[in-house]
Amino acid sequence: MQRLHRLDLPANILTRLEQEQSLVIDQHSAGTLDIDKQWKSVRQTKTLTSVLAVLQRMTGVRERCMYCVDSHGSDIEHFRPKKIYPEHAFQWPNMLLCCTECGRFKGSQFPIARGQPLLIDPSSEDPWQHLDFDPDTGNLTARFHVPLDAWSERGSTTVSVLKLDQREAVAAGYQRGFRRLADIVRTQLDTGTVQAQSLFDTLSQADDHGLLGWCFGDTGKTIAPFLELCQRHPAEWDFCRHLL
Repeated sequence: MQRLHRLDLPANILTRLEQEQSLVIDQHSAGTLDIDKQWKSVRQTKTLTSVLAVLQRMTGVRERCMYCVDSHGSDIEHFRPKKIYPEHAFQWPNMLLCCTECGRFKGSQFPIARGQPLLIDPSSEDPWQHLDFDPDTGNLTARFHVPLDAWSERGSTTVSVLKLDQREAVAAGYQRGFRRLADIVRTQLDTGTVQAQSLFDTLSQADDHGLLGWCFGDTGKTIAPFLELCQRHPAEWDFCRHLL
């Protein structure tokens, strides 16, 4: 999973979404709302086709799922499920790009504790504050917060709901992605001279699973070859880390 920056929608598309949301609220108040039917009737319109195109741009040329970052993102996902939260059905901040498998696992699940969602929204926060990565298995796991002496509740819930520690194909993809990044760093280290901008650009182009946030984080810097990069080239390390 990787941190995403939400792009702005064209003003006319935002206006259309606001109009659709207003209609949903009116129908909900009148007790006549069929949110699945309403969504389906709008899904093939230019409005949501444009929304899907912007979501795809947010994920880059590979158009990966915003949850697993391994499979192709095939459709619009509601972070807050539309059946439970129809008041968010047509709100832009509630829309993500999702693959078929993650969509099936998540369904209408939306755990909440103390009034806050327990699922990670990669478009509004850094997932690596709650997740960790195991290079040996390729699995995503919950992050352990040493000061709190506890596993991240949001990380644990997200991993459990999306089964990010049980999907062999996803794990294999993350392992390959990590090896690519590690090989790039080793090649740079072998030259004896590390060019920070060039290294960052090359790593960014190769990072198709959003792992750089982990590699340059507290855990990643303890794992070879990122450990050696941090120790031998601290200025270049900091340069890359601050660009993430």
